[in-house]
Amino acid sequence: MSLTAAPFTSSPAFTEKLDQLAEVAIKVGLGLAPGQELVMTAPLDAIPLARKIAEHAYKAGASLVTTIYADDEATLLRYKYAPDAAFDKAAAWLYDGMGTAFKSGAARLAITGASPLLLSNEDPAKVSRANRAVSIAYRPALDLITRHEINWTIVAAATPAWAAAMFPNDSPEEALAKLWEAIFSTTRIGGSVDPVTNWKAHDAGLHKRAAFLNEKRYSALQYTAPGTDFRLGLSDDHVWMGGGTTAGNGLYCIPNMPTEEVFTTPHKDRADGTVTASKPLSYQGTMIEGIQVKFEAGRIVEAHATKGEEVLNQLISTDDGARRLGEVALVPHSSPISQSGITFLNTLFDENAASHIALGQAYTSCIKDGDKLSEDELAAKGANKSLIHVDWMIGSGELDIDGITATNTREPLMRKGEWVG
Repeated sequence: MSLTAAPFTSSPAFTEKLDQLAEVAIKVGLGLAPGQELVMTAPLDAIPLARKIAEHAYKAGASLVTTIYADDEATLLRYKYAPDAAFDKAAAWLYDGMGTAFKSGAARLAITGASPLLLSNEDPAKVSRANRAVSIAYRPALDLITRHEINWTIVAAATPAWAAAMFPNDSPEEALAKLWEAIFSTTRIGGSVDPVTNWKAHDAGLHKRAAFLNEKRYSALQYTAPGTDFRLGLSDDHVWMGGGTTAGNGLYCIPNMPTEEVFTTPHKDRADGTVTASKPLSYQGTMIEGIQVKFEAGRIVEAHATKGEEVLNQLISTDDGARRLGEVALVPHSSPISQSGITFLNTLFDENAASHIALGQAYTSCIKDGDKLSEDELAAKGANKSLIHVDWMIGSGELDIDGITATNTREPLMRKGEWVG
């Protein structure tokens, strides 16, 4: 079939796959409960998927679906016309409302798809200030998500701007069709196996891998690859997770769709050595490429990038925790996203193509009884605190990882990007 957007996005095959994606998002990703409210965010170009998700949410018994749309063009108008002081403002009332909704039992679903290059030509200082203002305003609501107090998930919709950034040599119609097909394929939509059944089997496999790591109880991981010689200590009482989890409200959800990772919380004070990124990072509409950082005692002491270095340095200057790590995730190089050969320029996908680490806020659910511990108790176990949580990819077919036992014995864990055993 020729990949032209008009017949592709209006074809019965596309309509069926879009419906399946929406159904999987509600039934498997979100695990929405009858009577539960849903707060959804989406770019304007994702309206077709957002409406399908709303349809399946109501079919699943949702009491109310509230969708908040983002307009890229309006965002650019802010950078063109707004006064300088405006970039220290955020819609606190909106984030307060979202936090109130979550505390009242609402679920959270985000549709990603914004242009990865949206703010690439804007003043990095203004971008940094605007992002920091949002991070501060959103923090109370984000805490409920990072602590997994509520059921939440993220899915993607192909948009023209995102597709154009990924496939610049194709026509807009062909690029959009290619991106949709890539989203469907990597989220297990449209194959010979029912997507819901497929996802449940995949989820079980991730849980099995996490159980293996929890049994091993490694104290640290050693990374070796071109440009990378890095030792990362794991937090005390860390817990490896993968696939879905039971949220604090008792509902089972798979937070990221797609997902290929098993992850846990590193110790904020136990990272040493040099790490080089294996893929570019799209951060809030700005591309950062060729990242290389040096850690000492858990903190970044040097940071370089071949593109977007100023944005990178402003990012890690957000607060003290922004220079420390809050997540470590392992992903085999043979993951479907990696094997697609596509760089999505979107963290939801690219982080599931490669092992990665995340600057900033830790997932306290990855520490034993973390939801019952105070901030001081979490910090004592090594959990980082920050306004940000930004994943960046360090895995490749050249990465070796050893697990370091409590007696400082090294065991091969990954070789050339693949699991050992």
